[in-house]
Amino acid sequence: MPSQIEPGKTTPLANGDEVGEPKKLRAASTATLDLLELGKGDLSTLEKLHIRFIRHSLIPGRLDRSLRFLQRHIGANWIEQSIKNLRVVHGMDRLPPFDPKQSFICVSNHRSFFDLYVVTAYLVKQGLPHRILFPVRSNFFYDKALGFFVNGVMSFFAMYPPVFRDRKRASLNLAGIDETIRILRRGGTFIGLHPEGQRNLSDDPFSLLPAQPGVGRIIHGARVPVIPVFIHGLGNDIVKQVSSNYTKTGNPVNVTFGAPVDFGTLLDKPPSPRLFREISARSTKAIADLAAEAKARADGRE
Repeated sequence: MPSQIEPGKTTPLANGDEVGEPKKLRAASTATLDLLELGKGDLSTLEKLHIRFIRHSLIPGRLDRSLRFLQRHIGANWIEQSIKNLRVVHGMDRLPPFDPKQSFICVSNHRSFFDLYVVTAYLVKQGLPHRILFPVRSNFFYDKALGFFVNGVMSFFAMYPPVFRDRKRASLNLAGIDETIRILRRGGTFIGLHPEGQRNLSDDPFSLLPAQPGVGRIIHGARVPVIPVFIHGLGNDIVKQVSSNYTKTGNPVNVTFGAPVDFGTLLDKPPSPRLFREISARSTKAIADLAAEAKARADGRE
């Protein structure tokens, strides 16, 4: 489920969703774009309604409080019950206090559809009070009525903002990046991103794909703590994954947290595509270091 842009390449925003490169990003414009305004003629009525609803739900009030409650007490609980017999967690002592008024970004490797769900469910059960969001592909989740229902029931509208794979609507993803930055700047939100963009389908569970610069653009614009995590052992068959948890016959699911990423002076530099790639690479390096640690543990060298 719950997934910028490099000349001549496809562009993942987060969680496995790819789009072509809009020329606007090459210029690294500092102007902010509004998703609904930019997509007036490109978004369907259903897509517009879905975006408006989630935007409204992010305004402090009863709806926001209700969704936070549901994510914390229902969403996190069913995920925990589905994975807790197989999951092993390392590095919790490296995490900072999660100030409820501060936003955070979580950057993770991407091997399965459920990586960030498992990571955030565990953190929520440990007391994370934030509203959870993951950018997600627009196909199905935003252009189908059933997608709206699944987003609500499965994640309590955590899957936002949408990412557009259609090259004709690729420029909307720049507005989605700006939307993500604005949400993070408000405070109180925990957003999960995959710097690799798409799922890594290689045979080596400890390898990572090259970093994509869109995540770097978000990190540079948001200026919030970035928490790296490496997770391996999850499968993509949800029925098999859940059943193997209850029978305790599945592969261990190892989660390794790292300390907040140190970007040095990178965040103080003026925005540019090259800088965004460098920031994304720095976040991926932090994940790769955790992968090396996890591999050493798996090999018995630790």
